[in-house]
Amino acid sequence: MSPSSDHRRTVAGVVALTTLAISCGWATAGSSAAAAGRVLWTPSTAKGPSSFAAVQCASGGFGVVKDSAKGSVWRAFQAAGEERCETLSPDLKQGDTFYLGWSSKVDIKDANSRYVFQLKCSPSTDTANHPIEIDATAGRIRLQEWDTDHVAHTLWTAPTANNRWHSYALKIRLGRTDGTIDFWFDGVKQTFTTGSGTFKGTTWDGNRNYLKWGSYHLSSGDATNTFTSPVMATTLEAATAGS
Repeated sequence: MSPSSDHRRTVAGVVALTTLAISCGWATAGSSAAAAGRVLWTPSTAKGPSSFAAVQCASGGFGVVKDSAKGSVWRAFQAAGEERCETLSPDLKQGDTFYLGWSSKVDIKDANSRYVFQLKCSPSTDTANHPIEIDATAGRIRLQEWDTDHVAHTLWTAPTANNRWHSYALKIRLGRTDGTIDFWFDGVKQTFTTGSGTFKGTTWDGNRNYLKWGSYHLSSGDATNTFTSPVMATTLEAATAGS
């Protein structure tokens, strides 16, 4: 066999191995991307409040600030005597399943609770009003489900303190009486007061449902909810990657 034949075979083998390595690399990357899931919605701090469908807040109360731990984040400031400082987005579809992930810290200057997250429904009357909500005081975080009779069911509580960051993740299936909730707090899957890791009940009501973050409940003291950009995604990994 001539040296030139050996050379041609060697080159062909290198090309074949290189092609195989590239192909495997693409397959691995594709598989990883599929496992990571797809982002369905998230606001942009670079774009600002217009990333949300609406902002329900006094002028200057909501915007982007820099945080030493999290970088560019959202700040909802509810002054004493104001009912709310909340954002609204996106609208939801009954029957859908999705994951949500974000981090938040609160600074509440009185003893009253504030809703810091709501899955809200319209109309507010004769419905669950807010089928899922997370509310906070200066020392406690709580997750509640509200049924179609607007009766609250406390699913989970934990201690906290002002200006302490926590991460939240929810898996939600939207249903009027057969919806489900799964919940992760600071990266750990939580067990509900029912003894189960999945709650089945009301996660949808009325004719329009959407998500809200911020601070809600008329109170005597100021309250601030600072939070990272929420991510709605098809997997837990995708929803929590940035929180």
